[in-house]
Amino acid sequence: MSRIILITGTRKGIGKELSEYYLGKGFTVIGCSRQEKSIEHPNYHHYNTDVSDEKGVVAMVSDIRKKFKRIDYLLNNAGVASMNHLILTPLETARRVFDTNFFGTFLCLREVSKLMMKQKFGRIVNYSTVAVPLVLEGEAIYSASKMAVEQLTKIAAKELADFNITINAIGPTPVKTDLIKNVPENKIQDLLNRQAIKRFGEFDDLKNVIDFFLDDKSDFITGQVIYLGGVN
Repeated sequence: MSRIILITGTRKGIGKELSEYYLGKGFTVIGCSRQEKSIEHPNYHHYNTDVSDEKGVVAMVSDIRKKFKRIDYLLNNAGVASMNHLILTPLETARRVFDTNFFGTFLCLREVSKLMMKQKFGRIVNYSTVAVPLVLEGEAIYSASKMAVEQLTKIAAKELADFNITINAIGPTPVKTDLIKNVPENKIQDLLNRQAIKRFGEFDDLKNVIDFFLDDKSDFITGQVIYLGGVN
């Protein structure tokens, strides 16, 4: 039977790349975004859902349960970035970042976990960032939202371990996607220079860690955060 993976934020960027990658591996991929789908494949199914909308997430997971009966893997990929001095950051921006990055991750994790608990299996991967350990100036709100995701990951991993559900997080370095398109080039270069391996992250770098977390042999690994690029 085909494995079923739910990936959030699949319209473009890493989410779209991951969707196409797992479709190529024979998975049934369920994606969601606030806009229409950008992937056409018989094994791809799309929901127009904002992950920060509780009613929308509950309805999406309920419909998936009715149609597919299970969700084996969840990748909480949807995210937004903001880079600004703390003093110049509007409350509206801070709320938008937390709504998607933290509350979106929380809602999807909570609802999908209910289904995984019944099936006694699940692999969940959340997204942090190297901005957390690097304590980057100008990224107070973005970094704080991802630090919250890390704490959520570690505690949820303990609470759901008895149900054979693992929950881990990946902390990517900058990847050339729309997420960083508005960040000044000198700021990105400063960040890269603080990595042990001084280059942009690539899709294959993320795919490698995510595959490791999803592997059946990784059932003894939970509550972990892996940063890329030699950042710690």
